[in-house]
Amino acid sequence: LSYSYADRLARRGYDLILVARNRERLDGLAKRLAAETGRSIEIVAADLSKRGDVSRIEAILRDNAGISVLVNNAGVGATAPRLASEVDKMSDMIALNVDALMRLTYAAVPGFVARGGGTIVNIASVVGVQPELLNGVYGGSKAFVLALTHSLQHELKEKNVRVQAVLPGATATEFWDIAGTPTAHLPGEIEMKAEDMVDAALAGLDQGEVFTVPSLPEAADWQAYEA
Repeated sequence: LSYSYADRLARRGYDLILVARNRERLDGLAKRLAAETGRSIEIVAADLSKRGDVSRIEAILRDNAGISVLVNNAGVGATAPRLASEVDKMSDMIALNVDALMRLTYAAVPGFVARGGGTIVNIASVVGVQPELLNGVYGGSKAFVLALTHSLQHELKEKNVRVQAVLPGATATEFWDIAGTPTAHLPGEIEMKAEDMVDAALAGLDQGEVFTVPSLPEAADWQAYEA
């Protein structure tokens, strides 16, 4: 998803700061996007499962007054049942999916408020509302993202700071291989391409949605769930 978001935002005219663990892949993406879009693309190699690296990104978000959009996309999943999962790996998942996202959000928000506006996009998951579908700790971590988004939207709506949570379903990314269920094992009819997911998410953002479910065709279904 990171690569699809980077591509779409650069083509919308944004300069980018890309953060990921793999510097070589970041460098290749940055060079391609800069050549194709003419935007300024900065890369920062960091592992957001490590507190020291999170602190480096927090400093960028606090100090760089040019940042107007934060996409919280770093995360890891698990598909094995809770009782078949290693507890240390579950703690690592919480550190990345919950703690890192929370810290980066809190680093960015004061600057957005001071500058009169900004946008935060939090990548959650449909398992945030259906935790029984996959590993329960993963579902719980995404439920946290939904709750935080809801709270931030309520707190910041009068300060011109937009907050959106995106709830993807099965999306064709490396997530599934890392989580333990390669996409080859998923029914093709439920799998969405990453670029289609991001296009749907950005369409939702353009329309002012706080919660966007890219694979849900009827907004009324989400409204009924909330009711």
